[in-house]
Amino acid sequence: MNAGKQPKLIAGNSNQPLASAIARRMSIHRGETVKLCDTRVERFNDAEIFVEVFENVRGEDMFIIQSTSNPANDNLMELLIMTDALRRSSASRITAVIPYFGYARQDRRTKARTPISAKLVANLLTQAGIERVLTMDLHAAQIQGFFDIPVDNLYAAPVFALDIKHQFPNLADVTVVSPDVGGVARARELAERINADLAIVDKRRAAPGEVASMTVIGEVKDRICIIIDDMCDTAGTLCKAAELLKTSGAREVHAYISHGVLSGPAVERISASVMKSLVITDSIEPTEPVKATPNIRIIPTAPIFAQAILNIANGTSVSSLFDDGTLSPIYEAFYPAA
Repeated sequence: MNAGKQPKLIAGNSNQPLASAIARRMSIHRGETVKLCDTRVERFNDAEIFVEVFENVRGEDMFIIQSTSNPANDNLMELLIMTDALRRSSASRITAVIPYFGYARQDRRTKARTPISAKLVANLLTQAGIERVLTMDLHAAQIQGFFDIPVDNLYAAPVFALDIKHQFPNLADVTVVSPDVGGVARARELAERINADLAIVDKRRAAPGEVASMTVIGEVKDRICIIIDDMCDTAGTLCKAAELLKTSGAREVHAYISHGVLSGPAVERISASVMKSLVITDSIEPTEPVKATPNIRIIPTAPIFAQAILNIANGTSVSSLFDDGTLSPIYEAFYPAA
């Protein structure tokens, strides 16, 4: 990035509130106003996407903020077309800020004659002209290896650790729970951050999408159980895990989920669940029903993304944001020191 120049932000339609919040946070950090580029993103009658940028971006360090959430294909195509518009307008570098990376669940071949769609999306982004990707909590860490460009994968765990310490002063009563064996590493990492015990819900599937049986591995009786996972789609497994923990004697059950996909009957299931609270981030723009649900709470990601963008633009460390101690000053307005 050229000295004296600030990174420029441009946003698609997937999560405008988050993009605006990132711009506001960057304004606070820099002590000067940072605005989203004036852009027109619209659709023709046949649903083709058209993009027009009304500002000069020649030689600029551009950051496109766009989650590839529902509708995933439209939002992905918006991102690709915006990238092409910037590349043809001589932007010096284009970084895709993708708070929620869609298609991440298709990261390997689970059966014969199936695609690896996450790799295909990585190829599309790279070929479009994106030179760097900034995302959060990829469903599978190995997706970083699908790209031949730098990928910075932020973690929600440090922010969750700050929130848990704020919400649960007596951490000796807390047990972190992985909802399946595959998520043990994620749960263990959070447990180590807050010095809490660890438990696992072992689930056996009779068929895809159908859970045959679930068993708790670890002590949860009279404990405050916190389920940790990277995403929640229809919330079926999450609610069943919460019920199993309560049946096993847990005092309270809470859940911390990085990406609240919350499709189909998810909101209704969570409302009727034994979970005392579900905490999600705003990596996906929450719908009105989600915001209106009393036991769903939303943690902002704008502070960590704003700092990451500034670090990338200035050529400083992004990995420093993996530490909740580093994030404490950034989130001080949300979690003031005792």
